[in-house]
Amino acid sequence: MILRRSGVLLLALSFLFSSCSTKDTEHRILVSVADQSLELYKNQTLLGRYPISTSRFGLGDRPGSRATPLGRMEVARLIGAGAAVGAVFKNRRQTGEILRPDAPGRDPIVTRIIWLKGLQPWNRNAFARCIYIHGTPEERNIGHPASYGCVRMKSADIVHLFRSIGVGARVEIIPGPLPDTPQIAPRSPTNPAINREIVGPPAPSQSQAAAPRTASAASAPTPAGASVGPVATR
Repeated sequence: MILRRSGVLLLALSFLFSSCSTKDTEHRILVSVADQSLELYKNQTLLGRYPISTSRFGLGDRPGSRATPLGRMEVARLIGAGAAVGAVFKNRRQTGEILRPDAPGRDPIVTRIIWLKGLQPWNRNAFARCIYIHGTPEERNIGHPASYGCVRMKSADIVHLFRSIGVGARVEIIPGPLPDTPQIAPRSPTNPAINREIVGPPAPSQSQAAAPRTASAASAPTPAGASVGPVATR
């Protein structure tokens, strides 16, 4: 009897602490269907821009439609921390199989899962429909609508996105292009994870600093289809 009461108490305490966990209110993910690109922000600072793939079946939230929902959402669950790059998931569990990028004839969910919850009437089915941001072995199709409703990313990109955010981070999927954005933040000496994965502008030499500013390829904006962040390893 005492053991049973202890188990109930531990379960209640676990639920209490999990429900009171701090939400990520600093990070925001913006997905553009038109550009097939995703941007990651911390507050107002752009941290990275990545190519993605939304649904080949168009936009919407109707169950069974296989369409990508639009609007404001949030990260409900993060699944797969520590899994190998290319690890295959079925029903959100690792199968033990690991796939290389563009493995022939295979199209499962791999590497990481970011499960989304809709916050508006027109995306209220997102969580029940299992709409994720997740890794895909079909990296050759990234940049084009090719999914079954989810937002697909290259494995190296989803790993970086996954470990940069927390549960509760805001997500917005828009039909149009990304807005004009500032240059991606340079490397921060206080954040080793960002230092390894975010590519910042090179520091100017003394001669460059003294010379008048001119337009150059280094100051050109990153194309929407290009991945800014870790180099793909799958």
